[in-house]
Amino acid sequence: MNQTKAGMIAIVGRPNVGKSTLTNALVGEKIAIVTNKPQTTRNRICAVVDRGESQFVFVDTPGLHKARTKLGDYMVGVVRQSVADVDAELRLAEPIPNVGEPERELMKRLESLKVPTVLVINKIDTVKKEELLAVIAAYTREHTFAQVMPISAKEGEGVAELLDLLEDYLPEGPHLFPEGMVTDQPERQVCAEILREKLLLCLDKEVPHGTAVELTRFAERDDEVIEADAVIYCEKESHKGIIIGKNGAMLKKISTLAREDMEKFMGTKVFLQTWVKVKANWRDNVNLIHSFGYRDD
Repeated sequence: MNQTKAGMIAIVGRPNVGKSTLTNALVGEKIAIVTNKPQTTRNRICAVVDRGESQFVFVDTPGLHKARTKLGDYMVGVVRQSVADVDAELRLAEPIPNVGEPERELMKRLESLKVPTVLVINKIDTVKKEELLAVIAAYTREHTFAQVMPISAKEGEGVAELLDLLEDYLPEGPHLFPEGMVTDQPERQVCAEILREKLLLCLDKEVPHGTAVELTRFAERDDEVIEADAVIYCEKESHKGIIIGKNGAMLKKISTLAREDMEKFMGTKVFLQTWVKVKANWRDNVNLIHSFGYRDD
């Protein structure tokens, strides 16, 4: 009988390098929201991949950035906590032959943790293969990586090979999550994040970054339809008007897109109702940050 293996692997990198896209590609379904806007991910998300006798627990983290609000402080803290107790780390980078100061700081932190770090160069579908050599050289001058792996999370290129490589870093031991479980996030939280993703996709500039979503009701009826009531919070009255749109058109669009994705995730019909409320400067209010589900625990 083969020995079971299980381990935790942090996915770390700057905003918008594709951490959530990679998380979803590894699991094979959407559990982390994805947009082209920085700081899309706010919480630590565990994605569970069972492969034979091995179980990989990937920790998708917010992008490392300079915090400007208490919510930003919380997000940076999530990154630091997430990388403190793992068996290996994926250092995700874009195919650009330049290492910035935030990345240098991150690599110094990785060195102090004494865990294997795999450099994963994402978005290789956007450059010519010969250009990758300069990218690898730039990063390996800054840090000694255990392995280097070029991939395209969006296209799925190199994802299976990445799992093959990471299996060597899993310690022997029992699985950490039950078979078939793909995330540690409650269904209610995933659905709230799906709605927030649609806000990020549909709205411009600062408006979506000042939004939070709270599901005030999430219940299954006897006919298996999910009833979900959601409150979208924003920071200004003018933002509320933008979110609702002319004759409610924008809110209807956002809600429809969210409901469709919620139904795919839940595997059943969803009846979604949405409201918009103003909470001025909530991103600097610790109590409100906690009430919206952003907690250190």
